[in-house]
Amino acid sequence: MISPGIRARVLWLAILPAAFISVVLVVLLTADKVRALDQSLQERAAAIARNLAPATEYGVSTGNVKILSSLLESVRREADVKSAVVFSSDGRIIAQVGQGGWAQHPYSAIADGNAKEFVEPHSLYYYAAILRTEVPVDDFRDPDLRTTPAAPRRLGWVGLEVSRAATLRSQHRAILQSLAVLLAGLAVSALIGWRMGRQISRPILALARTVGRIGGGYLNERAETGGGGEIGLLQQGINAMAARLQSMHEQMQERIDQATARLAYQASHDALTGLVNRREFEQRLERAVVSSLSYGRTHALCYMDLDQFKVINDTCGHAAGDELLRQLALILKNQLRHRDTLARLGGDEFALLLENCSPEDALHVADGFRAAVDGFRFKWGEKIFSVGMSQGLVMVTPTGGSAANLLSAADAACYVAKDKGRNQIHVYEPRDLELARHRSEMQWVGRIQRALEEDRLHLYWQEVVPLGRQDGRHVEFLLRMIEDDGSLVLPMSFIPAAERYGLMPQLDRWVIEKALGACRSCLAGVHGAPVQSFAINLSGASLKDPEFRQMLYGNLRDAPDIARTLCFEITETAAIGNLVVVNQFMGELRAFGCRFSLDDFGSGLSSFNYLRNLKVDYLKIDGNFVRNLEHDAVDRSMVESIHRLGKLVGLKTIAEFVESEAALEILRAIGLDYVQGNHLHEAEPLATLCRQAETARPLAGTGFSGQAI
Repeated sequence: MISPGIRARVLWLAILPAAFISVVLVVLLTADKVRALDQSLQERAAAIARNLAPATEYGVSTGNVKILSSLLESVRREADVKSAVVFSSDGRIIAQVGQGGWAQHPYSAIADGNAKEFVEPHSLYYYAAILRTEVPVDDFRDPDLRTTPAAPRRLGWVGLEVSRAATLRSQHRAILQSLAVLLAGLAVSALIGWRMGRQISRPILALARTVGRIGGGYLNERAETGGGGEIGLLQQGINAMAARLQSMHEQMQERIDQATARLAYQASHDALTGLVNRREFEQRLERAVVSSLSYGRTHALCYMDLDQFKVINDTCGHAAGDELLRQLALILKNQLRHRDTLARLGGDEFALLLENCSPEDALHVADGFRAAVDGFRFKWGEKIFSVGMSQGLVMVTPTGGSAANLLSAADAACYVAKDKGRNQIHVYEPRDLELARHRSEMQWVGRIQRALEEDRLHLYWQEVVPLGRQDGRHVEFLLRMIEDDGSLVLPMSFIPAAERYGLMPQLDRWVIEKALGACRSCLAGVHGAPVQSFAINLSGASLKDPEFRQMLYGNLRDAPDIARTLCFEITETAAIGNLVVVNQFMGELRAFGCRFSLDDFGSGLSSFNYLRNLKVDYLKIDGNFVRNLEHDAVDRSMVESIHRLGKLVGLKTIAEFVESEAALEILRAIGLDYVQGNHLHEAEPLATLCRQAETARPLAGTGFSGQAI
């Protein structure tokens, strides 16, 4: 932590230098004192030994043990002397006082006139030689003349044992005294350091606590002032910093509050129109449902969809579409009551929640919205557009169900309004047949998706039989769905739902992949007459899908031989609704060798007018004219007219749904080029196509014999 750290550093700063100096001085002084004590003992003992040796000369030379013992006893009384001994020249003990270990020391090599020291753990041993000295005297010589004394003769040795106990005790006392002085000095240094640390660290710790509080969010915290020097500058600086931070925090908090309010608004409102968004609208609808259940109140939900929005978007671009939505939002806002909620759910879809509203009032308000939009004219550049609004109205009652169910019902009612002619209001009724159809289509969407995921789509094939010159076999691929129970579902049951909800590109992509694989297999096993063409149906949605077209182009580039055998069937409705796109598509695929057939021809009112603008190879007459051909003269006349028209523009004609021999004969008499139907050949699974190609198989009532592929 900060506080102990500062005080500890100051304390150590005060103690360490003093402690180091004190230890060094104590060690040096103690060592000197110990050496002085040892040296004093050694010098005193050596002096005693040197003085004792000449004193014992007489006793040794005369053999007077009593004198020697008296001398030794007097020496024994000296401090620290434990024992003394006199040795003869041959090492024999002549006299001894006290007990000592004298035999182990090599004293015989001691030089004359010196004292030899031997150190033991608790004692010091000193030896000195006993010498006899003689001075020659000549009575006949001048006494003033000096003579050289004769060399001394060794008589023996003296030994002295000195105890070190007193010296060691003195040394111990000296060491203990030094340690006591050292500890006292360290304690005084620690006390001084602690006091200094408190004085120094107190303002620093106060500043640290203030900074910690400021860092913890207490921006109104301030440091105490009054310190001098650098501490005073720090206090003033921290207070100025805290004041600045507090000011910035208040400004930032204000900005955060504004941003939070803005984000909350953006989270609940549409950025383009400023209306309530889908999430907020669903929450308000939930509250309305709860109030209806709790208090029996009646509300109304209106689901609204613009009718011509896509035309404006495609014609003038998304900028024009966005501006249209903004202007319409302003118009619709002016129609609102105080407690009504208008929301943009996405794209060109709006929703209106009318709280505490009867069915009659709800219908009146909804019609006011419709009339306001219908009377609006949108101007973009030099162009002026009119738009409409289809609406689905559902009442929010205690028995109306959840918010999700109400939105789904209103959406379904809006689709019914669009199907009935657009710019209308359809009121939801649980037993409404139109709604039942729409919900059935919605159910088909899920079933189609599961069939794609679970691989329950299958291709069948049906022979297209030539009535004139035999030019090879013609085969059309037909799509089937296998239900969970194994039953077979024909395309007319699920294709309308797939077209309405944008699933056709997925289905067509699946068909293309499977069909090209089948074509490749069949062509690889050809042993007889080749297949003239494989017919594949394409929807209008796939023609407009760039990804689908690129996928198809890539497959055809990889298989040029297969491309020359393909004939794509396009419905008359899809071709007329996308004339420019279809012609461009046909031109690009003709470069690969593909051909085209205009399917369901005659069902549209403008078929003959558009025919000259479509570069197709075959006209496939709508089966509704062929199915009752033998019973209806009008149908027969339509078939004849279409056939003659096809011949005039150089197209071959095909009649589908041939279900009887009588119809076949009429078509033969008219002169059609090809016929197709269950009377001639019932559709079979794709797996049988290549197997049947190896053998000739006559087709009923045609005289045509299928050649081996």
